[in-house]
Formats: sequence, structure tokens, C-alpha cells
Amino acid sequence: MRAFDAEVFDALWAAVEPLIPVRNETHPLGCHRPRKSDRDCFRVIMVRLATGCSWEDAEHLTGGVVSDTTARERRDQWVAAGVFEAIAEQAIAGYDKVIGLDLSDVAIDGSTHKAPGGGEGTGKNPVDRCKLGWKWSIATDAEGIPIGWAIDSANRHDLRLLVPTIEAVKRRGLLADIDTLWLDRGYAGKMTMKYLDYLGLVDPVVAKRRWRGQGKSVRKTSMGGRWPVERTNSWLSNYGQMGRNTDRKISHRLSQLALAIAVILTAKLIDWRNRWNPKPSPIR
Repeated sequence: MRAFDAEVFDALWAAVEPLIPVRNETHPLGCHRPRKSDRDCFRVIMVRLATGCSWEDAEHLTGGVVSDTTARERRDQWVAAGVFEAIAEQAIAGYDKVIGLDLSDVAIDGSTHKAPGGGEGTGKNPVDRCKLGWKWSIATDAEGIPIGWAIDSANRHDLRLLVPTIEAVKRRGLLADIDTLWLDRGYAGKMTMKYLDYLGLVDPVVAKRRWRGQGKSVRKTSMGGRWPVERTNSWLSNYGQMGRNTDRKISHRLSQLALAIAVILTAKLIDWRNRWNPKPSPIR
């Protein structure tokens, strides 16, 4: 997995390190234990994201240089400081600057996954025997690059996540550049069209519903421009903590999703550099 690639890890760490808040820690007697390395803590977080293992197993897989308790505490500090959201924003901006986002066709879709630990933002998954699960909704450009996302419980309909997903795209200033928005038939309805018209999306393509009893006489709508978001959902599902998330807080799940997106985009930027530059050099 690319999360374990040394180039990818080094590039991500170069982006994360300046975002980590400076800790002013002084001991009155000057005899406290040395603080564990932030880089080692980040490596534990990356191993857990990629494998989906427990914090204890991530500690062992990284050689025990950092305890699982320390890694969790450091994760919480970085979540509170907005580090993971910031590196995802930097990754999207970097991709747009170097390669360029293709907003001619944008697709939105949801993806439901397991959350056996329960907690905030989880619910009974209607497609997994009512086991606890969570869901992300993601918007991608024509090449499957994430440009906006939102999360909720597994029992939340994709339609309910359409507005927060589009609002995330709007906050990045990308909404006006969208030519065609592709949605599957789960989003079909008058309210959806009114909302998209309100946003000024003049060319949305929403697959028609096939009601029960219509059978094969109804012509199926082609996949059209919706396939890139399906591929992106597959990319994200390859990360262990995405497919089976054991976090119990919404903020932790959002940070995991943002970090996975940053990993994917960083790997794509490195591949682009290696493709066009015969002598690989660090991304600047």
C-alpha cells in the first residue's frame, strides 16, 4: 500500500510537521521524561489507518517506539488543531496547481461501511443485517479526485448527505466551475432538482428511479460520468480504518478520511513527478 511508501510518508510528514502546534512544556525541576517524537507518532497513526488494526497492534508493528496511549493522545491534539483537515486541503490545492482539477464532470455518491465499536455518527446498516456502520458521501472530479465530503451514520440516506457534500465543495470555491453533476437514482426527486437549480447547476444528470413492478421494460440509465466516484470509494475502502472503522467520535472518523485522501493525492503527485521528470526530486 502506498501509505507505507517512504516517499509518500516523507512528503506527508513534510506537510504535517509545520502544522503541529508548538508545545510549551517546562518542568519546574527540569527533570521530566523526553517527549516522544511527533514523526514516530505519525507513523503509528499511518499504520493504523492503512491496516485497520488496533492501537496496540500499531504500536507493535512500528517497533514499540511509541506507546499506543501516546499515539492516541497525539492524534487527539492534532485533531483539535485541525492538522488532518489542513493537509487534505493542501493536497487538493497542490493537485489542482500541479495537475489540475477537471470539473467538467463531477459525481457524488455515498459508501457505507462497518463501525463495530459504535459511538457518535453510527447507526444500523440496512444492507449489512442492521449491524452498526457509518457512511461517507464524497464528490469527485472527472478523474476521481475528492473535492468535498461529509460523513454520517449508515442508516442515513445518501440524499440527506447531498447538501453537506456540496457545501464542502462550495467552501473550496469550486462550485462555480462545475459543468455537469452526475448523481445516481437514489438522489432523484423534485427537491433535488430545485436545490441544484438554486445552486445554479444548469446541467445536472440524475439517473431515473426504477419503481417496483416496472421490471425490465424500463430502460436502465447508463453509468455516464458516475464511475470515477465509484472508483474513489474503492480506493478509500482499501484502507483498513475506512472499511472497518473502530473510532467512536465523528471528529476522529473525519480525520481518518482526510488523512486517507491526503495519502491518495500525495501518491498521485509523486507518480506525476516521476512520470515527467527523469530525475526524481522532492516535491516543492
